[in-house]
Amino acid sequence: MTLYNPWRGCHKISEGCKNCYIHSGDSRKGIDTNCIVKTEQFDRLVRRNKKGEYVMKSNQLVYLCFSSDFLIEEADAWRDEVWAIIKERSDLTFLFLTKRIQRFKEICPNDFEENYQHVMVGCSVENQSEADKRLSVFITLPIKHKFIICQPLIGPIQLEKYLNDSIEQVTVGGEAGKFARDLNYDWVLAIRDECIIHQVDFVFRQVGSYMIKDHVRYSIPRNQLSSQARKANINLTFKKPAEIS
Repeated sequence: MTLYNPWRGCHKISEGCKNCYIHSGDSRKGIDTNCIVKTEQFDRLVRRNKKGEYVMKSNQLVYLCFSSDFLIEEADAWRDEVWAIIKERSDLTFLFLTKRIQRFKEICPNDFEENYQHVMVGCSVENQSEADKRLSVFITLPIKHKFIICQPLIGPIQLEKYLNDSIEQVTVGGEAGKFARDLNYDWVLAIRDECIIHQVDFVFRQVGSYMIKDHVRYSIPRNQLSSQARKANINLTFKKPAEIS
């Protein structure tokens, strides 16, 4: 596993962005997150050593643009170069998450369906309104490996009509931090029930800093968010691990 951030910076576009950890972290460092810039990592995946071998070894999962959004408008001038790098490095598996999935079709390569099957895409949604806007588009796209990311989950979401055979996994998580919005455990279980019906893998990634369960509101330390989710023991696996072409 490795991170690859060819650019950094992002701007908030919906309620799920309100308490974004990237903006919070940058603010503490005096960095303007709204300024999108190329990074020194831009060509890192195709750099070679003296033997002519890739410095970045094969068979790794690459988390792409986790300090930005891969589909952000300000990166349009640079993205074709990165698409070419991704195509060249078909020996790696790429994963990116986006809240801008409506832009995908207009900016993906013409040969995406044939030559980018090693790319996994997660569509992020935080409430029913954004789920309806984004997922209605997402399920129609020629992406082989699709994930739905409900994190931060800030309201109940009905996903059933979007859980077709193209969706491999749904991940759910609460919001972290002092100003986090409540996560109601009933919302988590409702999504899980829909995944059971449609035989879609389900992952409860983290509880929220503030969580409601059985009408009781809990405050949970940040360092326990993931472990408390694991203790719930509600993850589901129906499908074989994705075979990346």
